[in-house]
Amino acid sequence: MFKRLMTAGLLFGMAGTAPPAHAANCGLRDTVVDRLQSKYSETLTAGGLQGSRNVQTMVEVWASEQTGTFTVILTNPQGISCVVATGTDFFKREAPLVPDGVKS
Repeated sequence: MFKRLMTAGLLFGMAGTAPPAHAANCGLRDTVVDRLQSKYSETLTAGGLQGSRNVQTMVEVWASEQTGTFTVILTNPQGISCVVATGTDFFKREAPLVPDGVKS
């Protein structure tokens, strides 16, 4: 009985001290970008700033028209990027054409 309690305590204790799962998806921006370019042939497709005046985070969408994959990353002011979404079947929406003519 004591062995079972000790084993369960150790297992749950180790799980409680493990690093957060999202930490595995973060790294220096240069490292993350290099991996997206070399492993997935993705290029920067879109981006923008998110947040308040005090803290802004850069949001970037990297995609590959060849493979159809895409990745969304967030980069903080310290240069740490985290992958927040990945997927397949990427498509780019073309801007609608505005007809020439007289404005109504």
